[in-house]
Amino acid sequence: MNLSTKQKQYLKGLAHSLKPVLQLGANGLTEGVLLEIDNALTFHELIKVKVPSEDREQKALVMDAIIRETGAVKLQVIGHVLVMYRQSEDKKIQIPKK
Repeated sequence: MNLSTKQKQYLKGLAHSLKPVLQLGANGLTEGVLLEIDNALTFHELIKVKVPSEDREQKALVMDAIIRETGAVKLQVIGHVLVMYRQSEDKKIQIPKK
């Protein structure tokens, strides 16, 4: 899914007040965590995931893997928090036209 800059800015504004839905633990990115992220995206469409890691490269790899495996769009990364969006069949969030 390709989003225009205007659409991404709109979604970032909506995400501003959200709290992270999920926080990765000591086990890192597991199948169960990916399933929970997928379920959260299906239900909410726009979520935040916290990826605590001291190593920047490791954190970036984990975030890229989450985006790749869920098929979502990475909107932004703020510190350890990944903001992502994936439109569901219900289209709960009405994003502006391009």
